[in-house]
Amino acid sequence: MKSPAELRIKLKRQWENNACREARLMAIAGAWPVSLWIGKPPSSKIKNQLDELKRHVEAWRKVTIGDVLWDQVSSRHTSQPIDVPLVWRLNKPTEWIDAIADKQVRAEFEALSKLVQHSPEVFRTLLVRKRSLWNSKPMDEVILAAKVAMSLEPGCARGQPLRTLSIGGIDTKFFERHERLILEFLDARFERQPSELGLETFLGAPLDAEHWLLVVDLDQGLLPYQKMRVKSTDLIKRSLPGKRLLVVENESSQHQLCQLPQTLAVLGCGFDLTWMQAPWLKEKQVGYWGDIDTWGLQFLAKARLAVPQLDPLMMDAETLDQHQSSAVCEPIRADSIVPEGLNLAESKLFQRLFIEQRGRLEQEFLPRELVHQKLKRWCGL
Repeated sequence: MKSPAELRIKLKRQWENNACREARLMAIAGAWPVSLWIGKPPSSKIKNQLDELKRHVEAWRKVTIGDVLWDQVSSRHTSQPIDVPLVWRLNKPTEWIDAIADKQVRAEFEALSKLVQHSPEVFRTLLVRKRSLWNSKPMDEVILAAKVAMSLEPGCARGQPLRTLSIGGIDTKFFERHERLILEFLDARFERQPSELGLETFLGAPLDAEHWLLVVDLDQGLLPYQKMRVKSTDLIKRSLPGKRLLVVENESSQHQLCQLPQTLAVLGCGFDLTWMQAPWLKEKQVGYWGDIDTWGLQFLAKARLAVPQLDPLMMDAETLDQHQSSAVCEPIRADSIVPEGLNLAESKLFQRLFIEQRGRLEQEFLPRELVHQKLKRWCGL
């Protein structure tokens, strides 16, 4: 048999469960009512611990939250059936919070109620599931962050630092204080594209933080290690060995690369391509390989402005046409203005991607054999 205090502990654990909290506060079908089994007394308790049973019954008679469902239990040890509580049923969120009877839980519930009331619907599930995003922040700042996130669009920074954006009266430190919160809000709006690209890249702002890139030795004799992490700012100052450098948009494409003589690969660059302005790259054969989508061609354009002689690899209309079955919808496209740095064929492809139903061919979905063939041909093999 469970006492009210024992079931309160269970209810509090349920509050701590993200999925359970979401289901009940967002009124997902089947979430209510909540029925907690109290349990029938065994025959031995009726016989030997009748006073304890009476105290158990009395404790449940004092419960006024929700509904306590009773039943009669007959026993040969008593002259008449005994009324015992069987189920505690809660019918709505406020009863759940009242039943838990915990100050911290009540404070969180009241804060959530305020946030849900003043935030766009698209953010409500996120706020309910991830309390760590907001429970240490002033509620007014969280509500303002939601409004700011609704005002942001891809590329809206136009090359300006995030701290200079003037939206809704925010101060210059607002993005610094609430970067994770804003990123999560934008992920909810744009299908996690901001996290995939990085907040600055998605909004078109310069990168302020240090960005570590993965350098892979495709020659297997140019570096002391097969793989190394290097800060992008260091690549501006110090050259890498070898005759060729392959720049790759996504780090996850490393498994598709093959052994190439006198070649290093730099992976995971995304929009962090400022380091390609390094003078030592003028003496290298440089290849660039990224996704065929609007963002990938944006990155290619920026890379070519830094290194005019670079060779784009597997980023053309022919590659897209030959592997159209592997293409997917690009959830959030880049700015529709053709970026400076694309040649005529690439510009046409860029414009085409805005009208393609499946206009995104990710690097990872190209056959490894094709990638090896193209890379070896680039090296003159």
